Amino acid sequence: FYPEAGLEKRNGAYRDVRRLHRVLSKLGFSVKILNDLEADEIYEAFKTESEKAVESCFVGVISSHGEEGVIFGADGHPVRLGHLYSYFGGLEMAGKKKMFLIQACRGNELDDGVKIESDGLSEVSSVSECLSVPLDSVVVYATPPGYSAFMNLAGSVFIQTFCELLEDGGAELEVTRLLTRLNHHIAHHFQARGQTLGGKKEMPCFVSRLTTDFFLSTDSRKKQECEASLRARKSSVG
Repeated sequence: FYPEAGLEKRNGAYRDVRRLHRVLSKLGFSVKILNDLEADEIYEAFKTESEKAVESCFVGVISSHGEEGVIFGADGHPVRLGHLYSYFGGLEMAGKKKMFLIQACRGNELDDGVKIESDGLSEVSSVSECLSVPLDSVVVYATPPGYSAFMNLAGSVFIQTFCELLEDGGAELEVTRLLTRLNHHIAHHFQARGQTLGGKKEMPCFVSRLTTDFFLSTDSRKKQECEASLRARKSSVG
């Protein structure tokens, strides 16, 4: 971040980038890394990607400082997440699966591991943002509305756990099952350390507008397509 932005350096983000690159590349994704973009450059990057042809799916990952509904560019200017999602509702991405992972704070609250009532403004903002998510998409947040997301020198618990699950065969799972495992693992096996944050928890959440099964593994996608084709042929014969 630029000094004038007044935002702290996010130690550990580089480790997330390296691991994501390795894991997604092994799954057959063509990975593009864009570092330290200004707000306008983030908008332009996502708009450009939304207009490209993809074989079956697109995965976009954002790691930055944030508040509810926005993340910040290197210049400290806000980027509205709903605006980024809306780019992918066009004809170029119609029928293609989309996944967005957001490693950023969505407020300043710290999770003690119990349910805390959120205010009305946060709920309204979240609903508005969800309405921008295009069909056949899933958005995965490191934390619920209003709460902070953890990052340390080893990387973020959200991205590191996601990669760990993929490395352990999670890509063979349908995405909503994979994300449920992600939630379970972080909710039950993570708590922050240190005098100030010790004992604090993190709970990811996701918004799905998927209409069919979604697999990150190419082999699983092909298997699913073959099974669907076989069922269709049997149905037509009957």
